Amino acid sequence: MTLTTLTQEQFLNHISQVKEKSFLQSPEMATLLTKRGYQVSFIGLEKEGQISVSALLYTLPMTGGLHMEINGGPVTENLDHLGEFYQELQTYAKKNGALELIIKPSQTYQYFDSEGNPTSPEQPKLIETLTHLGYQHDGLKTGYPGGEPDWHYVKDLSQLTPEQLIPSFSKKGRPLIKKVKTFGIKIRPLERHELHIFKDITASTSDRRDYSDKSLDYYQDFYDSFGANCEFMVASLNFQDYLNNLQLEYQTLDDKINQVEQDLAVNPDSAKKKKERQQLVKQAETLITRQEEAQDFISKYGQDDVILAGSLFIYTPQESVYLFSGSYTEFNKFYAPAVLQEYVMLESLKRGIPFYNFLGITGQFDHSDGVLRFKQNFNGYIVRKMGTFRYYPKPLKHKTIQLIKALLNRK
Repeated sequence: MTLTTLTQEQFLNHISQVKEKSFLQSPEMATLLTKRGYQVSFIGLEKEGQISVSALLYTLPMTGGLHMEINGGPVTENLDHLGEFYQELQTYAKKNGALELIIKPSQTYQYFDSEGNPTSPEQPKLIETLTHLGYQHDGLKTGYPGGEPDWHYVKDLSQLTPEQLIPSFSKKGRPLIKKVKTFGIKIRPLERHELHIFKDITASTSDRRDYSDKSLDYYQDFYDSFGANCEFMVASLNFQDYLNNLQLEYQTLDDKINQVEQDLAVNPDSAKKKKERQQLVKQAETLITRQEEAQDFISKYGQDDVILAGSLFIYTPQESVYLFSGSYTEFNKFYAPAVLQEYVMLESLKRGIPFYNFLGITGQFDHSDGVLRFKQNFNGYIVRKMGTFRYYPKPLKHKTIQLIKALLNRK
C-alpha cells in the first residue's frame, strides 16, 4: 500500500506482465523524454510485496513549482487499485514540489463499432475514482484537445494470419488495397541520416492541415530512443515502372475487348456481351487517362523513385501504433498510405503483436472526419479514453500565478 520509486528494471518487469499498455509508458519513451529535457521517474503502488500499479512520470519546471504528468498511464491489471494509486500520487506531488499534476489515463471509457455506435456501456466510475479525490476533469471531449486524441481507432489482430489480413478489411478497403498493389509502389524504412525525408513529408502535411509538426531533431531523438521498436517507413513509386505496368494492363484489357467483339460478331444480340464490352471499354479509357498522367509525371520526375507518403510505426509487445504520418497531395490518387497500413499490420503479425492502434480520430461521426473514413477501410473498432485530469497541490498559489500571467499578457 505504498507508492514507491521503481528502477527501470522493476518498471519493465511490471509492464511486461500486462495485456494492455500504451507505448507512452515504456523505457524507450523515458529515454526520449530525457533527451528532450524532461526529468523522468518510474513509480509504483506496492500491494502485498508486489507492484500492482506502475507509471512513467515526467517533470518539467514551471513558474512557481513543477509540472508533473502521466500520459497513457498508469499501467495495471487491477482497476480496483487505481484509487489508492491516485491518492498516493497526490501526496507524492505535494512532497516533491509540484504546482500541477496532469494525468491522461489509458483505461478505456467506452467501446464503439467502426461506425461510431456504442458497443459497451460507459464507465463513469473510472472518472469518479479521480474526481472524488479532488482531480479536476477537463470533460469528455471530441476533436484533439491539447493536440492529443481521446478517441482511438484500433484493430484486433490476434485471430488473424497474414493470408486473412486483406479479407478482414472492409467492403471498400479490400478492393482499395488490391488496386493500390497494382501500381508498383515500393516501401522501405528510412535510416537515421534520411530522416529529413520524413520531416519534409510531415512538414508538407502540417502546413496543409494546419497543425504543429515535430522538429527534425525530435524525429532523430525518437529514432535513437526506440531503435528496432520503431520504423520510419516511406512509400515511393517509379513512374516509368508505373507506366510499364499500365501498358501491360492495357494490352491485357485490349485482348479481352477483341475477344468480346469476336463473340458479338457471332452473336450480335447478346445483351450480356454488349454490357461486358461497355464495361471493358470504360476501363480501357481510364487506363489511357492514367497512362497520360504517368507520362506527365515522368516528364516532371524522370526515372527516379519518388516519395509519396511516410509513416512512423511503433512496436511494443502489447500493440503496434501508427503515430505520425504525412503524404503529398499531388500523389493522393495512388493511396500510398493504404500500402503502409497493410505493411505495419503484416509486420505486427510477424512480430507476434496482437493489436494495432491507428490512434486518433475526432470522435465526430457526421462524415466530417476524413481520417476516420480512411481508417474504416481496415475494419477495426473505436475506443474512447477518459481525457485529462488535473490536480493542484497548492490551488491558491496556482490561481494567483495564473492571474498574474493573465494580467501581464493583457499589457
